[in-house]
Amino acid sequence: MILDLHTHSIKSDDGRAKVENYCQWIRTRELPIDGFVLTEHRQFDLESDYSGLAGEFGLTILKGAEVETEYGHVLVFGVTEPLMQEFDFGNIHLPLARVIEACESHGAVPVPCHPGRKRVGMSAHLEEHGVPEGVRIVEIYNGGSRDNEDQVAQDMARDLGYLGIGGSDAHIVSHVGRCATRFPAPITSEQVLVEALNAGEFEAVTFREAG
Repeated sequence: MILDLHTHSIKSDDGRAKVENYCQWIRTRELPIDGFVLTEHRQFDLESDYSGLAGEFGLTILKGAEVETEYGHVLVFGVTEPLMQEFDFGNIHLPLARVIEACESHGAVPVPCHPGRKRVGMSAHLEEHGVPEGVRIVEIYNGGSRDNEDQVAQDMARDLGYLGIGGSDAHIVSHVGRCATRFPAPITSEQVLVEALNAGEFEAVTFREAG
């Protein structure tokens, strides 16, 4: 099963894609993905229910979040209401250690995203802050990466022993599915996604020409 683990809808401040339009694009373009995870900026979208769209289009639609720390941006999978009480998702100066600690306490998985990117990527902050404890997975394929940003991410993952995921970081419909993550078994819920990530049962893949 192949999921795009990093997408943004109009729920994000700079997102311009409706979830239904993502579904339509995936099906009409016959993209090689089975679904996607909505990781809205600085929030977890508790209110939206996409089960109807998922059923209509035969896709898996899950939800996560993207938060901001001193090491750059971090995807969070397996968000629950108790986790949301642990730190302010809207705070743009979150301590990464606090995010990791809270995720571990509540069964969620934190994943630094686009870590090869300047300013908002983890690699840009290692010299100042050192190697953080508790990171196990980073995003090594990002559909919005430029120049050698993905290579920087891959080199960092190799050097520090991290596993790697892929996500499109789509903010517009035509970017969905550029990068994704392959799982050996179906991912049917956020909890199953967390279990697969914790088990290391995945592989980052890229389809940069898919759109």
